[in-house]
Amino acid sequence: MTDEKKSLNFIEQIIEEDLKNGLSPDKLRFRFPPEPNGYLHIGHAASICLNFGLGLKYKAPVNLRFDDTNPAKEEQEYVDAIRRDVKWLGFQWDKEFFSSDYFQQLYDWTLQLIQEGKAYVDNLSSEEMALQKGTPTEPGVDSPNRNRSIEENLALFQKMKNGDFEEGSHVLRAKIDMQHVNMHMRDPIMYRILKKEHHRTGNDWCIYPMYDWTHGESDYLEQISHSICTLEFKSHRDLYDWYVDQIVDIHKLRPKQREFARRNLSYTVMSKRKLLQLVEEGVVNGWDDPRMPTISGLRRRGYTPASIRKFSETAGISKRDNVTDVALLEYCIKDDLNKTAPRVMAVLDPLKLIITNYPEGKEEWMTAENNPEDEKAGTREVPFSREVYIEREDFREQANKKFFRLKLGGEVRLKNTYIIKANHVVKDPEGTITEVHCTYDKDSKSGSGTEASTRRVKGTLHWVSIQHAHKAEVRLYDRLFTEEAPDGHKEKDFKDFINPNSLSIGSAYIEPSLKTAKAGDKFQFQRKGYFCVDTEASEGKLIFNKTVGLTDTFAKIEKKAKSPARNESFEKVGPLAGKYLKARSDEERNALKEVVAELAKNIPFEALLVPMEIAKSNKEILSCLLTLVAGVESQENEVLEKFAKTTLGSNNSTLKVEIIKYLLDNNWLKTKFNDALQTLKTEDKNPFVRSLLEENL
Repeated sequence: MTDEKKSLNFIEQIIEEDLKNGLSPDKLRFRFPPEPNGYLHIGHAASICLNFGLGLKYKAPVNLRFDDTNPAKEEQEYVDAIRRDVKWLGFQWDKEFFSSDYFQQLYDWTLQLIQEGKAYVDNLSSEEMALQKGTPTEPGVDSPNRNRSIEENLALFQKMKNGDFEEGSHVLRAKIDMQHVNMHMRDPIMYRILKKEHHRTGNDWCIYPMYDWTHGESDYLEQISHSICTLEFKSHRDLYDWYVDQIVDIHKLRPKQREFARRNLSYTVMSKRKLLQLVEEGVVNGWDDPRMPTISGLRRRGYTPASIRKFSETAGISKRDNVTDVALLEYCIKDDLNKTAPRVMAVLDPLKLIITNYPEGKEEWMTAENNPEDEKAGTREVPFSREVYIEREDFREQANKKFFRLKLGGEVRLKNTYIIKANHVVKDPEGTITEVHCTYDKDSKSGSGTEASTRRVKGTLHWVSIQHAHKAEVRLYDRLFTEEAPDGHKEKDFKDFINPNSLSIGSAYIEPSLKTAKAGDKFQFQRKGYFCVDTEASEGKLIFNKTVGLTDTFAKIEKKAKSPARNESFEKVGPLAGKYLKARSDEERNALKEVVAELAKNIPFEALLVPMEIAKSNKEILSCLLTLVAGVESQENEVLEKFAKTTLGSNNSTLKVEIIKYLLDNNWLKTKFNDALQTLKTEDKNPFVRSLLEENL
């Protein structure tokens, strides 16, 4: 593999090889082929971003094709939702098709196959058919109907089309090879009887083609160059090719199927059947419930198209099934909203604070920065008065030295205003604090330029003025499941792991600037998290959904407990990294690398993303680094780049040498870090580092 190809994912490598072998760039065409039997989820977003991303990269058209071959499960509602989701993600298809557009052509080709003796009608029961099909280790047995005459098969197939038979009584099968090692090739079903109304063709048809028969032929009709499917269809590729071979014109482009691993996410389920079950049984409030992994649910929760595209890009694509840590998705939305979301103040659990030496009836309008990450975001004016709400958790009567918020006798700054000191509290008969009485330093106003205004205190609290605050509903969401792989237990139903605390509804007091917020508007509630105005909000009734918290609590949990979506092979690298750091000879280090290389065969790149993001100790960093060096197929993304930059600046010579070797072997990283490597070549204190770079730069 050349250095140039190392910066490409394996699908792009396939395309580049085809172009190199003579495929004209203007023949490139891709497609996204969803079945309209449910709403798209985050796994589909990976396929959308891959196919449309290839279209953008190669300036090639991308079709949107609805695989509507099963009228029992498909609805127009799903078609409309899919269109909306693809557009919302920022993509536009070239042409829109439906598999049902090709029903007549598929039927005509089927008659041709029957006439050529390559298809027959079978009336075995499904149980009998399964038995005679054999097993992966035992060959199948011919159906007693396999050698029916062409005339009889044509007549029976016509009766199937006319609706003369009941559902399940007859099917049309391709006549291929009952001895084939691939069970999909053992006379697969091409048509079945379904007496259901189709959302587009109505009752014109009562026989419907199977996906395998429809898939490749639709690709061929649309002249798709690369039909990119998820990994479960890899075993179907032989059948895809066989079907296309029966109808292909040598003067036209022949599509090719290639596969990548589907996107699985920890703490959720990706099966549309199971998601539909959650909807129909009322576990969630519809397909767009913010707890759902659907694109519409993520949109309603406050996720942005950019964050989902970034997630898909960062997680990359793989040849092996794996589970992506949900923490990566949360990281992507936090990173995006940090740059774009206005900062505002809202108090979710209010405690009344009275500034006793502040004049009654007085109010001031304080200047507050909208977003410190965006200079163009400007400022706003926030009202301040004698009585304000703060968060109840931000006050304690007594606290240790590590509590930097408000306590009796202690000082904090109210954000954008004054420094205050807590003097005493008022309690109700049950002993609950109802008020905190404070005094303020009138010369300490933020931005006033006085000596007191520059005085440092350790805590800064958000607040809202009671007389100016508006009340809003807040919906606090947590993960829908308590188990990282809820559908990974054979002995338990996935719904056994439903999180009973996945939604809590409360209220908040918000600053007046939020009164005019509209559905979809996104904000950072300072010190609380990112929130989005819900679609159910209306004038006079604001509803905010919590998108994600500010702190990476998931990473903290992960370090204390078992790693979500963990990779068992990668977990074994940690102890080896510890031994590597203590090794005294190259022989010992090389032996450890050989063990890691074997483990790395079962470690996809995606399994390293969160460990690289949270690695702090030398052992954690080296665990990731040794796995990368062992040959894990890496992909160009910011997480790896950030990890490389941090490691290159390490004071540990072992880490520095290993990352330099890795950078030198990866063309895109070598280019990114060329200036830094050139500097180390002349300035690094370690002579071995300088020598290594002098030999390779």
